[in-house]
Amino acid sequence: MIRHIVFFSARDRKDVETIVRGLRRLGEIPYSSVFEVMPNTKTDPISGEIDVVVYGEFESAEALAAYKAHPIYSETTAVVRPLRELRISADVVSTLS
Repeated sequence: MIRHIVFFSARDRKDVETIVRGLRRLGEIPYSSVFEVMPNTKTDPISGEIDVVVYGEFESAEALAAYKAHPIYSETTAVVRPLRELRISADVVSTLS
């Protein structure tokens, strides 16, 4: 299983909810077994720069690639990219069952 985790910061705080709504559209793409988009609660006093977190689980690298190739992915990118400042992505292979 691949865990796909992406962190976003907004250029302007007023756009955080728009970013969340836009990214939640990615959940319509059928290739993930788990998909969540959440605003960061910012309870950690050291790391407040992240506004939104995307978390997805994919059965394989092929499923993740198909997710990224889906038309909704590029449509979402077109909406969110101009509103974001920072995007950090990590894909990790989980050996947990």
